[in-house]
Amino acid sequence: MKTNFVEELKWRGMLHDIMPGTEELLNKEMVVGYIGFDPTSDSLGVGNMVQIMTLLHFQKAGHKPIALVGGATGMVGDPSGKSSERNLLDEKTLNHNLNSQRKQLEKFLDFNCGANSAEIVNNYDWFKGFSFLEFIRDVGKHISVNYMMAKDSVKSRLENGMSFTEFSYQLVQGYDFYYLWKNKGIKLQMGGSDQWGNIVTGTELIRRKAAGEAFAITTPLIKKADGSKFGKSESGNVWLDKTKTSAYKFYQFWLNASDEDVKNYIRIFTLFTQDQIKALEEEHEKAKHLRILQKALAKDITIRVHSEEDYNSAVEASEILFKGSLEDLAKLEEGLFMDIFDGVPQFDISHSEVGSGINVIELLAEKTQIFPSKGEARKMIQGGGVSLNKAKIEDPEFNVNTTSLINNKYVLIQKGKKNYYVIKAI
Repeated sequence: MKTNFVEELKWRGMLHDIMPGTEELLNKEMVVGYIGFDPTSDSLGVGNMVQIMTLLHFQKAGHKPIALVGGATGMVGDPSGKSSERNLLDEKTLNHNLNSQRKQLEKFLDFNCGANSAEIVNNYDWFKGFSFLEFIRDVGKHISVNYMMAKDSVKSRLENGMSFTEFSYQLVQGYDFYYLWKNKGIKLQMGGSDQWGNIVTGTELIRRKAAGEAFAITTPLIKKADGSKFGKSESGNVWLDKTKTSAYKFYQFWLNASDEDVKNYIRIFTLFTQDQIKALEEEHEKAKHLRILQKALAKDITIRVHSEEDYNSAVEASEILFKGSLEDLAKLEEGLFMDIFDGVPQFDISHSEVGSGINVIELLAEKTQIFPSKGEARKMIQGGGVSLNKAKIEDPEFNVNTTSLINNKYVLIQKGKKNYYVIKAI
């Protein structure tokens, strides 16, 4: 059953600005619409997910979504909301990035469903033969400098200096819209709220150059409740490619969302209905410590981006911290073991020392700084507060040797209930 696209965006909190007449157009006919994606990486990140989900809702409403990957604009750079200029990429790197991003988009959009099948276009295809003189004659003359200077994305950069390359970006993006309007029948461009100025330049170019009409919709920029940037973890960007962000870390990113944030995220990043979300929220409120909303969100999005198998592995790995045994730890691949204990304090000791055997108190207080003194280490061991590889140490005279190593490399120490340390034999 087709949905009403604008109403869907509204209740999900995904509508920021909409040009007058847009909703009427969408209710009247099947519309071809597009969103541009930055091709400067070979993976999209969770920061792109709002736009991916916008295209997905657009297609579910019976419209035709087009993802424009900016092979040409990636060589230029977009000043919107940025403090510095992008690095320029060569054609080979761009093509690799575009192909990789297409595979990720195929997990969300249907590229083979008839009239409203999704498509991917690359603006390098129409810019590669466009000379500078032709561009300033055929495009530049239609948009005044005063009009371009009035844009917030330009104003915010003028104080610290702005290259002509960046200044001209809105003309390049505007021409994308004009070209797609003329050649692909596209009437709508969508994007983040920081793109409103660039999108409107496109509608203005269509009006001035061809007396045509085009429309615009933008989505809000997602911020966390604490004001920090969405899409970042402690180790940097959260990517959709699991060689850049493992499925375990991806799952954890969503699982660790705050109660305040998860209520927004579950609307924006899943296809759950209003009734399903309401039921989940009611269940969540009864027992917040069970993190029902976070688990539902993390499951849905991890399966969609990766697979059910990756999701199951991530859940199992998460539970090892709380319920796992030495056998469970030993089964983990090294990469997943390090993902689970990412951010946990780590210490290196020599493999040969472990081979000779090290008294556990010496290991904890002298070879590492897990305890400030031998006396404290001894006291905590005698109180039953120290575990080695998930098993309590009961004897202060215990010797750690190669049989204590997980995968012949690691020792996991737990001090109290929540403090973990990894000792690595190198």
